[in-house]
Formats: sequence, structure tokens, C-alpha cells
Amino acid sequence: MDAPIGWKLSVDGNALERSYRFKDFAEAFAFLTRVAKHAEAVDHHPEFRSVWNRVDFRLTSHDKGGVTERDAKLAEAIDRLAR
Repeated sequence: MDAPIGWKLSVDGNALERSYRFKDFAEAFAFLTRVAKHAEAVDHHPEFRSVWNRVDFRLTSHDKGGVTERDAKLAEAIDRLAR
């Protein structure tokens, strides 16, 4: 599967990865809150790491052992929520 624009396939080929940067911690946290609400609604939860103004994502379908269409759709939703 090709990674959505702006995302890259992990070195092991099992996940989609992307980092986002924001003005400050509050903006990064507000973004994560929007992502959390969406993830709950679609029952697909990303792995993420947040450090001050940066949020790093790793999307994979653990039950399928790698990247699926569900991960690509979540990546696209995260991109929309970042705008």
C-alpha cells in the first residue's frame, strides 16, 4: 500500500509515520484532543508521541500485522484535523 501524501512507510514496512509541528504545547494538545475524539468514533487508535509542540504518529493495524486501508483513512483524517 502506498502511504498517503505527507506520510511515510516505516523502515519495517508495518506502519505509516508522520510528524506535525505546532506553535506551542497548547496547539499540539488541542490537535491531539481532536484526533482522540475521531479515533474513538472510528474505533481505531493511533500510536503517538508528543513533545512540546511536536506530535509524532505511527499508524498500524496490529490485528492484521501491518498497514491497512483503515490506517490510510485514519492518516487522511488526521491530516484534515491538523488544518
